[in-house]
Amino acid sequence: MRKMGAAAARRTALAAQGFGARKPTRATRRSVLGVLDRTQLLQLDSVSAVVRAHYMPVFSRIGPYDRAVLDQVAWRDGARRPRALVEYWAHEAALIPVEDWPLLRWRMREYEHGRWSGMRAVIQRNPTLGKDILDVITEVGAATAGTVERHLELDKPRSGGSWWNLSDTKLICEQLFAAGELSVPTRVGFARHYDLVERVIPPQVLERVVPEQEAVRELVLRAATAHGIATEADLRDYYRLRRTQTEPAIADLVDAGELVPVAVAGWERPAYLRAGVTTPRRIEGAALLCPFDPLIFFRARTERIFGFRYRLEIYTPEHKRVHGYYVFPFLLDGELVGRVDLRADRATGRLSVPAAFAEPGYDTPATAAALTGALRELADWLELDDVVIGERGNLAALL
Repeated sequence: MRKMGAAAARRTALAAQGFGARKPTRATRRSVLGVLDRTQLLQLDSVSAVVRAHYMPVFSRIGPYDRAVLDQVAWRDGARRPRALVEYWAHEAALIPVEDWPLLRWRMREYEHGRWSGMRAVIQRNPTLGKDILDVITEVGAATAGTVERHLELDKPRSGGSWWNLSDTKLICEQLFAAGELSVPTRVGFARHYDLVERVIPPQVLERVVPEQEAVRELVLRAATAHGIATEADLRDYYRLRRTQTEPAIADLVDAGELVPVAVAGWERPAYLRAGVTTPRRIEGAALLCPFDPLIFFRARTERIFGFRYRLEIYTPEHKRVHGYYVFPFLLDGELVGRVDLRADRATGRLSVPAAFAEPGYDTPATAAALTGALRELADWLELDDVVIGERGNLAALL
């Protein structure tokens, strides 16, 4: 079995994700989609403390770009520039290439009667609501759940409280989306507008039928492309697959020469190298990574590769948080050297940095200087005038 050092494996993973490459002088549709060629997907999330999660990984890799370009490739469709991405459940809710949609039909079949038990209960108590929703959308076109609800005359006041207090109409819309009957042609203010899937997915893609075994094999190959080098658990997590699916797929891909078994120093589990990937001698550059960046969203992999234990503390009570509410790891020259709590205050034009921490050995002026530049670039991209540094963390005073 081929052997590889931990540092070489780390550089391989970073290069596969698009780090260390020369950034384009002007970000275009092609360069934005080039990021997807590397990452294969962009996770969606509702938190907007700084910027929506799907925008940030593109910025981290190519620098400042017009977010409208990503909006266009994901949620606009035209004869000259058809949509290139579509939403579905991949690694959680995500944007994926349109042509990958058939690879997840097996999941749509599994979700036909509900993605989780609470949703199945809603279906059981509203057995005709799904058909009613499809009838409304067929007639009126793309619509939010609220619009559908008003057409069905179900718009009733609901008790306030949690974000999770969703109406049955919204839940059934989400169920029809999960089952592949509805898709999302556009978002307005991040609210999903649902439409019939045949109005969103191109006919040649919609007609493609891929058996589950073949589809899973292709998904594992895409995960391997995104990772460069990965364990079975890494490959499984990228598209939220099951071990019973990934193990046969990995064996097939090894037999086909697409994956090469590798023993990585310090890794407890066998690894698989994507055939043809490069391992650069060094990775240079600085990047802030949002919590849902594909490089780090599988926390066990992040800790294994970078020695960096990272947890999202949004749902941790404030007095129990260690690093902050919405913390961005800081990547510098191929290492995760710090973490920064960030908030974009658009009303005052400020990028707020309540806390900044360096990893052991990196609380240096050089780290602070590189982070200062990264924060200023982020603020400029978000059209914020000032960067305001708080007092918490061992990097705060240096910043």
